[in-house]
Amino acid sequence: QVQLVESGGGLVQPGGSLRLSCVASGPIFSFAVMGWYRQSPGNARELVARVTNDGTTNYSDSVQGRFTISRDNRKDTLYLQMNRLKPEDTAVYYCKAVRARDGTTYWGQGTQVTVSS
Repeated sequence: QVQLVESGGGLVQPGGSLRLSCVASGPIFSFAVMGWYRQSPGNARELVARVTNDGTTNYSDSVQGRFTISRDNRKDTLYLQMNRLKPEDTAVYYCKAVRARDGTTYWGQGTQVTVSS
């Protein structure tokens, strides 16, 4: 059973930066796609950014140009660099991974990001 553990969340002022990390218990090269999702109270979970095994990235319109997703296969870690944070970025951020060989999906437990002055 693969486990994903997120870290790096916290309280930051508007305009600030945070870097989220998601460490996998197994080799992430086995995942066809990994991504970051977020969910705020009363809202559905939404895609923030994702990256495929060949390095192709996709971002939601709301974070395009401010957030950068990356994966380090040597460290089995997925990152999300978040710059110019806004109050509307406040949410619980989740890491997701989809295994290539059978499509099994894994989720992390989430990390809280709060953007407030």
